[in-house]
Amino acid sequence: MVFSAEADAPETWECKFCSNEAILMVDSVPVVLDRAEAKVPRSHWDMLLERRTRSELEELLQERLDYLRARRGQHKIGA
Repeated sequence: MVFSAEADAPETWECKFCSNEAILMVDSVPVVLDRAEAKVPRSHWDMLLERRTRSELEELLQERLDYLRARRGQHKIGA
């Protein structure tokens, strides 16, 4: 299979002749990629917890809710 010179060749793809899975080969040897260093994607929540504790986040949330309620005229004192 021919790939663009600028593109990285995929590890596997569907064979256009037999529809089986094709494997990337270099000099007749299958290429085995080490996936040990693959980065695990982090969520926004994970990144947030790296900067703040859960109690800090709850306090910030309450402050923001109080502010929004005050703007709407729905502020409840002591709530």
